[in-house]
Amino acid sequence: MPITLPQLSRREFLKRAALAGAAATLAPSSHAGLFGKSRDRHTFAFFSDTHVAANAALLNSGINMADNLAACGRELAAWPVKPAAVIVNGDLAFKNGQPEDYATFGRLIDPVRTLAPVHLSLGNHDERENFWKAFPHDAAKLKSVPSRQAAVFASDRANWFLLDSLDVTLQTPGELGAAQLEWLALELAARPHKPAVIVAHHNLNTVGGISGLKDSAPLEELFAQHRQVKAFVFGHTHNWHVETHATGVHLINLPPTGYVFTKGRPNGWVRATLARDGVEFELRSLDPKHAEHAQVKPLKWRA
Repeated sequence: MPITLPQLSRREFLKRAALAGAAATLAPSSHAGLFGKSRDRHTFAFFSDTHVAANAALLNSGINMADNLAACGRELAAWPVKPAAVIVNGDLAFKNGQPEDYATFGRLIDPVRTLAPVHLSLGNHDERENFWKAFPHDAAKLKSVPSRQAAVFASDRANWFLLDSLDVTLQTPGELGAAQLEWLALELAARPHKPAVIVAHHNLNTVGGISGLKDSAPLEELFAQHRQVKAFVFGHTHNWHVETHATGVHLINLPPTGYVFTKGRPNGWVRATLARDGVEFELRSLDPKHAEHAQVKPLKWRA
């Protein structure tokens, strides 16, 4: 199953922060407020394409990825309520998933863990073995699909299916593989009565303009076969965008937390709040003056 980092207590966070310097990612005045907030069990936060390097000062295209992740964490900490969970959807590492990249990422994500459990998935800039070794005390040892990070977790209003689309590190396309697709079909069949949201790093090859899932077609067949599938959330293209698939499944392309591919596009994080008959996605741009900052996309579930 995908590695889930459990929520940290105040004591554990401050202990880890003192050892690793993680406290610097949040203003000291904000610490007290992290632990007294109520939780909205219908709200989830998405980060994607963080691209954190071992060197937290590293810039790419003039962007400091570590600073951006820390800034998103501070914004989430300032949100009026705590989310039910945070999902970081792949490309955690800057280039090719070095152990030191994950060490830096782990320090930066610790403040977010004071708010909620954090689910981690993999993209084409990650390296699976290094990733698994980076969080040995937080990792679930059993994997639903051998050599993949596939899992499902339930919330009140939806089941969340987290897939692993990493095929080959540093090669752009992704692949779910026959075993993972078979697992997904069985898990969907076992949960027919609650809306299903599928999350993977890579886009469908028909969406986003960047090479995505090599096995997009069988995933799209599952969209058609299982009407409880309502949304597919992905990253990879570094481009905030929402559209609807021919089957009626909503396609949510997350913005990058790190850097954008196209100048002028937003980066940041996304809030998702489930309703009984749909979901609301909100872009939280790191640039509050961006034209799409606070853009809300209310989506109704297909019948």
